[in-house]
Amino acid sequence: MKKTLLLAICLTAVLPLVKATKLLVPQQYSSIQTAINAASANDTVLVSPGTYYENINFRAKGIVLASTYILTNDTTTIDATVINGSQPSIPDSASCVIIASKVPGTSLDTTAMIIGFKITGGTGTKWEDEHNPGYIYREGGGILVQYLSPRILHNHITCNYATDLSGGMTSAGGGAIRCGDSNPLIRNNVIDNNQGRYGAGVVFNYCGGMISNNLIAHNTGGQNFGGSGLWILGTNAEGSPRTVVNNTIIYNYSTGPGGGIRAWSTTMTIKNNILWGNTASVGNQIYNSSSNISVTYNDVQGGYAGSGNISLDPEFDVQNYYLSGTSSCIDKGDSSAVYDDIPDPSNPSSAKFPSKGALRNDMGAYGGPWCSILSGLSTLWTGIGPATNMGPEPEIRIIPNPVKDEADIVMKGFTGNDLNPELFDMNGRNVRHLTANSSAQGDYRIRFSRGSLHPGNYLLVLVSNRGILAKKSLVID
Repeated sequence: MKKTLLLAICLTAVLPLVKATKLLVPQQYSSIQTAINAASANDTVLVSPGTYYENINFRAKGIVLASTYILTNDTTTIDATVINGSQPSIPDSASCVIIASKVPGTSLDTTAMIIGFKITGGTGTKWEDEHNPGYIYREGGGILVQYLSPRILHNHITCNYATDLSGGMTSAGGGAIRCGDSNPLIRNNVIDNNQGRYGAGVVFNYCGGMISNNLIAHNTGGQNFGGSGLWILGTNAEGSPRTVVNNTIIYNYSTGPGGGIRAWSTTMTIKNNILWGNTASVGNQIYNSSSNISVTYNDVQGGYAGSGNISLDPEFDVQNYYLSGTSSCIDKGDSSAVYDDIPDPSNPSSAKFPSKGALRNDMGAYGGPWCSILSGLSTLWTGIGPATNMGPEPEIRIIPNPVKDEADIVMKGFTGNDLNPELFDMNGRNVRHLTANSSAQGDYRIRFSRGSLHPGNYLLVLVSNRGILAKKSLVID
């Protein structure tokens, strides 16, 4: 039955009416994947709130996969509609979402969309580097993209991991998103608390595309190639531009170069962003490796050469990293009208919330014409900041995970004074302090019992006076 669905994906505008079949999950299909399998090009798979333990594959179909957020614009729906990839049937295919084609040169296909989900628990997919045959990587903990160019919009991509080198991996990266030879649009997402040995937040490998109006925060790793916020290498075959505009890239930690952004052998535009509180072995905010990059109208901690750049405390509000009313980032982005904030309908000379001030672009995720209210971000990290230790990142294993009643938590690479294990729920509440005991094997262990904790997603965080040492998603069934 053909129906019309209004996709309200931005506050400033909506997509044209999309004439398509709606496949409803779980009303008509018990799982997201079975709905995708039944879908045809331009169809919409519409998912009601709930937790779906799946590792889904678009099967190269140009479809819209969306939560009911597209009908309501209610951001609470995003975190209530969960794709949890922590129970893969094939351990080497453990990305939460795969949007890929086997055919090179198809990056002009922008018909696939994923809108309005919490994407968590993925551990990446075994993937041969198409530019270096024989080199195998584990990539794309949350989303893996190859050759196609999806629109990734209004998601909360959190607590995904691309770190496992077992099985002869060369490396592992793209903790939240890995894109290869594609031209994606990544907009209005919260990308936080992911891990990767490079590109813990986002990997752009020989890609064009735009990364805009995202909050990219508290992603960690970088042991191999750095770049824990964004990791960008090369250009795609079509020569499409790479644009990083109006993002808030904060408190990411890399053992290697480039805490906020690492750019390799590429050309790109970095404009109207906030880069603050990121740490790395070198290039805390931006590490530029022989790349032709334009960096203008950004707030970069420590400063960076370029027109309109500043280095002033962005003065974040306590909620979701909005700008406070006195922030130096208000009305300090590029003054060109094309970057203006959205006008407030009741006061057209002023910006519409969450932008502030007049219409000139606000730096960061809440400025510019594509600004939107984002899904909720836990406030548990406020004031903790990243660790300053530049040694190897410690390892945490939870066996089994998900946890039904009890589990063993094994922690390696710590000293006794480092261990301060805390368990948080996804609303940022500290629900339990844990005690670790040393073992004869030289590691530290916790025998964890769920007790009265409700089913859901939790975050195990090891904190010391040096900041966050390590994080691990813990799921209770």
